[in-house]
Amino acid sequence: MGAFHAYDIRGIYNLDFNKDTVYKVGYFLPELLGTDRVLVGRDCRLSSDEVHEYLLRGIMDAGADVYDIGLSSTPMVYFGTAKHGFKASVQITASHNPPQYNGMKVSRENALPVGLESGLGTIKEWIDVGRPTPPAVKPGTVHKLDVREDYLEFLRGYMGDISNLKIAFDLSSGMATLLAKDIFGEGHAYVNDVMDGRFPSHEPNPLIPANDVDLQNLVRETGADVGVIYDGDADRVMFVDDKAEVVPPDLVIALLGNYFVGERGEKGIVLQDIRSSKSVTEYLEPMGCQVATWKVGRANAAPRLRELGGLWGGELAGHYYFRDFFYSDSGMLASLLMLRVVAEAKRKGVKLSEMVAGIKHYENSGEVNFKVVDKEGAIEALKAHFTKDETPTAVMDFDGYRIEFKDWWFNVRPSNTEPYLRFICEAATTEMLAAKIDETVSLLAEKFGAVRS
Repeated sequence: MGAFHAYDIRGIYNLDFNKDTVYKVGYFLPELLGTDRVLVGRDCRLSSDEVHEYLLRGIMDAGADVYDIGLSSTPMVYFGTAKHGFKASVQITASHNPPQYNGMKVSRENALPVGLESGLGTIKEWIDVGRPTPPAVKPGTVHKLDVREDYLEFLRGYMGDISNLKIAFDLSSGMATLLAKDIFGEGHAYVNDVMDGRFPSHEPNPLIPANDVDLQNLVRETGADVGVIYDGDADRVMFVDDKAEVVPPDLVIALLGNYFVGERGEKGIVLQDIRSSKSVTEYLEPMGCQVATWKVGRANAAPRLRELGGLWGGELAGHYYFRDFFYSDSGMLASLLMLRVVAEAKRKGVKLSEMVAGIKHYENSGEVNFKVVDKEGAIEALKAHFTKDETPTAVMDFDGYRIEFKDWWFNVRPSNTEPYLRFICEAATTEMLAAKIDETVSLLAEKFGAVRS
């Protein structure tokens, strides 16, 4: 049952989970969420048809009806869930993982995520103890439901005047291919724009630099003002600037302030994850926004943004959440808003690369992984080491620790699924950053036998 994780069900299909697991998830879901109607969508992975078949069997054998939207992006499922009042939905997808993976993202009423602590753990327990799955006397039925056109209409409501931009798109052979050309038109440069669940050109994960090369080359070849790349299920998006450099995803949280505050005149709470650059807060607070920090992952971010009544939020992984979108994430909506920002800046003679340079004031390590058995001990040791001789300006004790000092900060957090520590550090200078990373590597190796990976 290694496919049950903090935020979703995901793993190598027929190794970490199989059709029997899928059937039982489908069977138990209506009871877990107290409903007899379940919305289902799926991505284009080669195994998604079989996952879809057995998920539907399980749901119907439990006596619930399926509302099947067919091939879809994950945000399409969120949209359909909230708009049509479903109390349960499933998107069959492994998101950004390689093609041999598959999984399920489960949502409840208002498209709120269901994670391990909010329901998936209960289903896992029921499966582990062998709870029976007798077919209902009256099985459910399948209803076809089209949400694509309504979702497109919703997205088009956020289309600004971007006619002055040259745009390059990498659709990653994934679910963005369902929507992008209908929204942006054919008059832009596209690559990997044919849906293919084998993901032949690159894995659908824009966080891995090698997967951004096609887009970077396209930006250079076409002289584009901006490049846009989506992950496999189109809930995440990343951007490449006019110099073909990847824009740090956390800085996009800051740039979106130019739309919400600059264009709409709205000020409010903005949510960032615990790994975000201090540059985000330093950019948004003078605009009149209040920046809140919270745990990593949609299962944490979406409910937190709703609880705070925030305007928007984002994560280092390229997820962006919007009050306008049921407090959920949509790569397409995020890209529409970012393109408005870039287009307006260009009208003022400012390039995207110049905007980023004006925000970014620190050197950043990116996320560094250490393989270590005693994760909690290592986290506490790092805290004790760095606070021994320097007084922190702030300490956040959720999702590991984020400890801030005058000229630098670090976050160290345990992986939910692997024997790894995730470490990220930011400092005012390259020299200081290198020194802090070296200290961390030395301490973890000497005291815990940790290996940097």
